[in-house]
Amino acid sequence: MAFSLDAGFAKETTKPVETVPTHSFSGAYLAGRAAEADDDLESAATYYERALSYDPDNVALQQNLLLALVSQGRLDEALPHAEKLKSEPEVERFSRLTLAVDALRKDDFAAAERWLEIVVESDLDRLITGIMTAWSIAGQGDLDGALDQLDGLDGPSWYGLFKDYHRALMLSQGGREPQATEAFEGLFGGIAPRSVAPETLGRLGEAYAAHLSQLGEPEKAMEVLDRTEELGGAVASIPVLRERLTAGETLVPPVAALAGGASEILLNIATELASGGGDAFVRLYLRFAEALRPGNDAILLQLAQVAERQQESERAIAFYEQIDESSPWARIAEFQIGLNLADLDRNDEAVDHLKRVLDADPSDMRAYLALGGVYAAQKDYRSAADLYDRAVDQIEEPERQHWNIFYQRGIAYERLKEWEKAEPNFKTALELYPDHPQVMNYLGYSWVDMNMHLEEAMDLIRRAVELRPSDGYIVDSLGWAHYRLGEYEEAVEQLERAVSLRPDDAVLNDHLGDAYWRVGRRLEAHFQWSHARSLEPEPELLAEVEKKLAEGLPPEEGKKFADAAGTARNAMNDGNTGEAGAPADAASTRSYTVKPGQTLWSIAVEELGDGNRYHDILELNPFLRGDPDRVGAGQELKLPSRERGER
Repeated sequence: MAFSLDAGFAKETTKPVETVPTHSFSGAYLAGRAAEADDDLESAATYYERALSYDPDNVALQQNLLLALVSQGRLDEALPHAEKLKSEPEVERFSRLTLAVDALRKDDFAAAERWLEIVVESDLDRLITGIMTAWSIAGQGDLDGALDQLDGLDGPSWYGLFKDYHRALMLSQGGREPQATEAFEGLFGGIAPRSVAPETLGRLGEAYAAHLSQLGEPEKAMEVLDRTEELGGAVASIPVLRERLTAGETLVPPVAALAGGASEILLNIATELASGGGDAFVRLYLRFAEALRPGNDAILLQLAQVAERQQESERAIAFYEQIDESSPWARIAEFQIGLNLADLDRNDEAVDHLKRVLDADPSDMRAYLALGGVYAAQKDYRSAADLYDRAVDQIEEPERQHWNIFYQRGIAYERLKEWEKAEPNFKTALELYPDHPQVMNYLGYSWVDMNMHLEEAMDLIRRAVELRPSDGYIVDSLGWAHYRLGEYEEAVEQLERAVSLRPDDAVLNDHLGDAYWRVGRRLEAHFQWSHARSLEPEPELLAEVEKKLAEGLPPEEGKKFADAAGTARNAMNDGNTGEAGAPADAASTRSYTVKPGQTLWSIAVEELGDGNRYHDILELNPFLRGDPDRVGAGQELKLPSRERGER
């Protein structure tokens, strides 16, 4: 019955709790587990409470209930259960943390320090409780003792960044400004690009800039924000912070109280965990952080993002709506509200909402991208193109940050079949952001699809794959480009890899089916098309798949493709050629479907009267690569005439 946090918490629900009557411990417990599996934490908590009425001392149930309540932000209701579990070693990592958070929000720092003494700790638990203990010591007026606590906190190398960050925060909050500046500078000097989540890096930059701003050094604060972006800190609030510095405002530090420092480490850990999944832990630590800093915009933003990842758009909107309009995150919250309305198929509301956001600041490129995304989701590419035209009109001198505007405008015009307008936008996007995988992929594939600039196109796609080798869609583009060029064996290789990366995508499975058909693997082609059909493709693709399942692909006609040198080559009859590389005479060959258990030798005996003529079959079917063992049931072979002289 033990609750497994690693399995993930269920989603919260915004709907009223509707539970069914249960009249036994097992019935209530099983109903709770079922509700948990159905992503309904609120109902799960209700059932667990009912189960506890039958077995009040059940430790596993109390833990289940404790975690469910904390994950919904119901800390006060969780406290009695935490009190009961405070001496249970396997549970105290959560029960004592709950009691410590309650003590900290009451400024009872001595009690918090006691509650944070945990017997069974993982590396993660030790980091969290160790830094929270340091803040509890600082709260008792002993800053030096708090710093000593940080120094004595031993653990893996990744402890270093969090210890250094909280040392800088403590020094800044404690009025030791020169030491704090030195600590912040040392922290930034030791950060390697992409060593932490972009959001974490952005948070560090925001804190350092606020510290400098408080010291009356806005120019240095601005430099810190620039460095943060250069290191890869992806914080959408940075433009707002720049505007405030330019306007002469003083930035507010992210930690203004001692209990806020304890909240900050919980937020930091949640941010790092979110970058690798694990929303169960993320939400739990965010709720603890929220209890210490109710209404904090950074915490609300991440709670909303958890809800979005769990496809709980209504709940995400509720979190975004709590972010104060004076927050640097306010406009981001407004964008996300519009996008979540679209996810709920409330498209008219989404468009109206985002238009209001755009009208409030027509220079904000993010608003164009958000509204354009809604138009694209509705396949209203004309409105999207017109919108991006307006956006470009607002740009006096295009910079790197504007690449996505041109990229999205290119997509809109490409979907409208206006390539003469689309192509310049893709090229501009690449000029602004050279080697961007998405742009290279889209432009390269479009060229291949139109039989243009083939050498440059394939170079772009291959480069995109090198940069994003695990992106199934980009790998699919490379495979499909090979297919369009008649290079079917290469297409199969790449498309198989694409499907392994994105097995649930109907388009990719359909592409692989086509490639299998062209290399004679007919049974596998039917399997891939059937799988594509089961993945609920768009109506247009579904109709194509149904037709292929019924009829297969039509025989290839001779096609002309410009090759890399600008000349032409033939791709005829799956690339089959007769002797000396000349195209095989269609009248001298016939099709044959391989039966189960047949070998190339047995086919030659049965169909040509001479087993040694398997060499002739290999010549006519280059996809076998000269290997008789590549023959398999369901393949479509070209066979020569029975009489040798007729070849």
